[in-house]
Amino acid sequence: MGKPGRVNQTAISDFLLLGLSEQPEQQLLLFSIFLGMYVITVVGNLLIILAISSDPHLHTPMYFFLANLSLTDACFTSASIPKMLANIYSQSQTISYTECLMQMYFLLLFGGLDNCLLAVMAYDRYVAICQPLHYNTAMSPQLCALMLGICWLLTNCPALMHTLLLTRLTFCAQKAIPHFYCDPSALLKLSCSDTHINELMIIMMGLMFLTAPLMLIVLSYIRISCAVFSISSSGGRWKAFSTCGSHLTVVLLFYGSLMGVYLIPPSTHSTEKDSKAAVLYMVIIPMLNPFIYSLRNRDMKAALVKFFSSGK
Repeated sequence: MGKPGRVNQTAISDFLLLGLSEQPEQQLLLFSIFLGMYVITVVGNLLIILAISSDPHLHTPMYFFLANLSLTDACFTSASIPKMLANIYSQSQTISYTECLMQMYFLLLFGGLDNCLLAVMAYDRYVAICQPLHYNTAMSPQLCALMLGICWLLTNCPALMHTLLLTRLTFCAQKAIPHFYCDPSALLKLSCSDTHINELMIIMMGLMFLTAPLMLIVLSYIRISCAVFSISSSGGRWKAFSTCGSHLTVVLLFYGSLMGVYLIPPSTHSTEKDSKAAVLYMVIIPMLNPFIYSLRNRDMKAALVKFFSSGK
């Protein structure tokens, strides 16, 4: 399908977010479900941050990055779900042009940061298992802060550049976005301008935010697997792998959901499938992360118990 004709070119002040369903009888159910998931996501990730910051035993590189991942997950979900809930509550589908660009910037920023932090956490596990004698040097507090700063810089600059490039586009009279958030690809389809630079930027961001972190994660776990299988005792192998279990589970869920949708043939693509995938990696996985990291981690469970006990 081609771009809308230039005869319909106009100054757009807002867009319409069509959401997950246009059926009026489903809106209350959607509002209740997503409100519940959003509260669980924010509270769960906040508890992870508070438990880590309040327990000196968890002031290590692994938990430093986990706390930042929890913060990123809470912000990632907060970039889209509150607006979706507000639209359902007010029975409105509109989002202003400025709000749309801001929402997209924060989604790109925190989505990219999520990928970078997962890659850094994989590197942390690689150093801990494959080079334990150099761990304190390779993962010193200064270097951890530097890696976090680099992650923020690497995600902020492309996200800001992509958002600024969108401001040069002219949009046509058609302004309906078939999602519950401002999807970059859907916005480009509404433009009457030449979008080749924007499309190239999306490809570059995909390589930077998805392909590069995934390659680093895969390489880290290949090295980890080689090191673990060289351990003679089964108890030693299990102990080494157990420190990676939670992170590996999150990685498989996150990248599995992305690949399950975006690596399928284009002929089978649909707006409904894309929306379901977006709900999975933008809402459900950030909601599950606190449970994965707390239920599979004795130190986190102990820290949470200690945190709640200290509040009594």
